[in-house]
Amino acid sequence: MAKWKRKRKQAVLEMKEYNYFIFCEGEQTEPNYFKGFESNIENNPIYKDMVTVKVQGCGKETLRVVEDAQDFVQKNKIKNAKVFCVFDKDDFPAKDFNYAISCMNKLNENKNDVIYHAAWSNQCIELWFLLHFSYYHSNNDRKQYFEALDNILRKRGLNKYKKNDDLIFDILYEHGNPKQAIIFAKKLMNEYSGTNYADMSPATKVYELVEELSKYLPEEMKIKF
Repeated sequence: MAKWKRKRKQAVLEMKEYNYFIFCEGEQTEPNYFKGFESNIENNPIYKDMVTVKVQGCGKETLRVVEDAQDFVQKNKIKNAKVFCVFDKDDFPAKDFNYAISCMNKLNENKNDVIYHAAWSNQCIELWFLLHFSYYHSNNDRKQYFEALDNILRKRGLNKYKKNDDLIFDILYEHGNPKQAIIFAKKLMNEYSGTNYADMSPATKVYELVEELSKYLPEEMKIKF
């Protein structure tokens, strides 16, 4: 949080008509992806003065990410914003994963003008990346998701998949199909209707954040979403 503490005053001053604060479990992989949206929105003359997107890598797991988000909102008296917490299931206990999501749902019962969203993935965000290329519905561990994504990228003549790739947004946008990924993610969620969050595997709600941010991309990019 140190970086954001130094920039809190600036962040508040930049509050606009539409405000998104994104807190990520990872410090690079997820932030690198969402900063692709941030930079392209900032370069869009139509929305750059209307939309604030701030991305922070927390380096913490599940509930700690939610706590960081809530702490930031309270200390900065943030209003009129959507706050997304991005975290994975991985090997965390099911009760912890479910509790983190239920805590975010509870926060929204206050019915204030800050809305919290859990953009979780089970097992990992690499599932969301894979959905850009195919309907991947195998319930595997993180290593297998990495291997599957690596094989897909190599078949397309791209470099091996690596965590913390600062070009991940561009790779998925240029070589994948974001619109298809959203459709596939929704399909996975429908398959687990009525199931507790930890049992939804594979599944991801990252698509909800992507749908939100893609509304403000330049028109030539928005077509792919």
